[in-house]
Amino acid sequence: MWVASEHTSSITAAAAWLRAARRVTVLTGAGISTDSGIPDFRGPNGLWTKNPQAQKAANLQHYLDSVEVRRFAWQNRLHSAAWAAQPNPGHRALVEIERRGQLLRLVTQNIDELHQRAGHAPELVLEVHGTMHRSVCWTCGDRRPMTETLERVRTGEDDPDCLLCRERGVTGVLKSDTISFGQSLVAEVIHAAMQAAQETDLLIAVGSSLQVYPVANMVPRARAAGARIIVVNGEPTKMDHHADAVLIGSISEVLTELVGT
Repeated sequence: MWVASEHTSSITAAAAWLRAARRVTVLTGAGISTDSGIPDFRGPNGLWTKNPQAQKAANLQHYLDSVEVRRFAWQNRLHSAAWAAQPNPGHRALVEIERRGQLLRLVTQNIDELHQRAGHAPELVLEVHGTMHRSVCWTCGDRRPMTETLERVRTGEDDPDCLLCRERGVTGVLKSDTISFGQSLVAEVIHAAMQAAQETDLLIAVGSSLQVYPVANMVPRARAAGARIIVVNGEPTKMDHHADAVLIGSISEVLTELVGT
């Protein structure tokens, strides 16, 4: 295993593996978006670290049971830094892998759609935790652009309900079309992610703590299938022992050097 902080040749070796790979799978977590101004969740300056109420709002049962939790969540969404965020050099470096025809899949734990905005083909991106750019009715499943729902919040609805359900005389609870704690992941998405891990020559895990399962299992699964593993992060992860290279530092800078953009 190579560690960038200890072996200066590590990124050179990792870049050579990337150039030689024919099928690259990338797994990204919150760390890739911090350079775009979106704070992570668990770090020292993370959303949940600074505001435990935000973590409570991410729990499905709390959200469904409490009007106050939903009111807090809607205000949090309304003022999220993610709306003004732009793709950073790390996002753009990953697009270069696709442009070269090497990208098999990009699996992301993020909900900000910055990968698509950076230029990735949407069909190659697997959003494990959904997207913040849509709202969904928990009762009937109706999906709308989040911009429409947030406009209702701006005009005074502190806990907007589903308009379709309202027409039927039913109360439909709206939430972000993201996966909350206590909510099942989409089985088809997880299956596709694991399949990509098994079929890849090289797995690059970027900006993820690799503590959230089942997605973290992509790392040992890719390793078992014979792939090389590169971990790019701001600090050590729980999966570093599986890696051929651990590149610790500024994620945007490391990815730019790794890809050669």
